[in-house]
Amino acid sequence: MKKLALILAPILLFCGCKANNVDPDDDSAAANKTVEEIPDTTKTDIESLDNTLCGYGQGTEVDENNLPLGAKQFNEKYEELDAYAYSPNDKKITLTFDQGYENGCTAQILDTLKEKNVSAVFFVLLDYAEKNPDLIKRMIDEGHTVANHSTSHPSFPEISAEEMTEEIMNVHNYMKDTYNYEMTLFRFPKGEYSQKALGVVKNCGYKSIFWSFAYEDWDTENQPDEAWAEEKLVGAAHEGAIYLLHSVSQTNANILGNAIDKIREAGYEFN
Repeated sequence: MKKLALILAPILLFCGCKANNVDPDDDSAAANKTVEEIPDTTKTDIESLDNTLCGYGQGTEVDENNLPLGAKQFNEKYEELDAYAYSPNDKKITLTFDQGYENGCTAQILDTLKEKNVSAVFFVLLDYAEKNPDLIKRMIDEGHTVANHSTSHPSFPEISAEEMTEEIMNVHNYMKDTYNYEMTLFRFPKGEYSQKALGVVKNCGYKSIFWSFAYEDWDTENQPDEAWAEEKLVGAAHEGAIYLLHSVSQTNANILGNAIDKIREAGYEFN
């Protein structure tokens, strides 16, 4: 019976029910106050935040450590909302891939990451997760992070807070129900955000992850030259870097191994 009570207690609290140990004859306000009436001070007050649409970009100017100033300024402005464009306390480079749809390159990318002993973050849409269970399972099994890129890829500042939450939690719940996998990282579709949207993401229990390096790699009909792209990836390296790459890119799949080797040769390491 004690074990059953322990299981039920958090459910009752979550539902806003009165605690069982409250004296029913005590009519004081404290005794009759339900959990749902107690303000949750861990939540961000999103109604006080600006919902003006902002389009993120790291810019081209860098500091003495090759860190883009745009990424540095973004962290300074939004770190309190758990939003990051680079990892300030991490000297390693993080590779991230946006998974809008499968173009036949992800298995090759996973092969290279396994060969080079590098862990990456894969931001997936709900449709991608549903249609590619073998790849999702492989990402999990091989130690990568599967992260949330929304349900339908909308511009978040253009939808309501309730719709934003639904966009996030649909993917979250699918991964939890299907793989018992708990997502914690989110990337805004199109890189479009607002202060209010950042607050919604934080209230969902997520960190918002942007990037300190990205380049035009998403157009499958106009893929960048491999030598040029490899030079771009290597030249952008800096401590705490977050690279945004797209897994639809055959160029990325082909150059990834060499780029990792050359970045390591330059004195950097990967997560």
